[in-house]
Amino acid sequence: MPKVTAEYREARRDEITAAALRCFLARGFAATSMSDIIAESGLSAGAIYGHFEGKHDIMMAAAREVIGHRIADLRELAGESAPSPAEVVTRMMTGLSGDVAKPPLLLQVWAQAMVEDGVRELLWTVFADIREAYDHYFMRWAVEHEGLDEVAAREWTATLMPAAVGLAQGYIVQSAVFPAFDSAAYIASVRSVLQQ
Repeated sequence: MPKVTAEYREARRDEITAAALRCFLARGFAATSMSDIIAESGLSAGAIYGHFEGKHDIMMAAAREVIGHRIADLRELAGESAPSPAEVVTRMMTGLSGDVAKPPLLLQVWAQAMVEDGVRELLWTVFADIREAYDHYFMRWAVEHEGLDEVAAREWTATLMPAAVGLAQGYIVQSAVFPAFDSAAYIASVRSVLQQ
């Protein structure tokens, strides 16, 4: 039997995760069964269970992948000059729009976190990663563009952080729940608020 490479295993896991995300988006997390994921992926049950223990394990892998994409988006902003807080939050929101894990799916994960400790812990990790990325850029901006020393920049960043995180969360909730949500108008509003 030929040896399976790490790259092959990773590609197969990504394939299974993408199939599961499509199911979760179409049916909801609670209503999606492993049979649904198996059918959507076109793989055998053995192939799925060879990579994941079950639906929860797949969801956790998917959530890690999504946050990895968002952190990668933020890292792309790194350059000679610090991006503004408005640019950082806008990148987070626009990245979500193009991801397979659309805002309605993220809301399902948040709801699951209310009843499942493992999901809640994952979300804490996710938000810690996002806050760390925001913190890095906001601190740089405060020093380079607001002319603050490190102590004052830390205070400025701490004051801005809850609102910046909340604005991105608001985007997720509103775009998931309201059919007439105008993402361009929301982003323009966020940019206006954060540039003041």
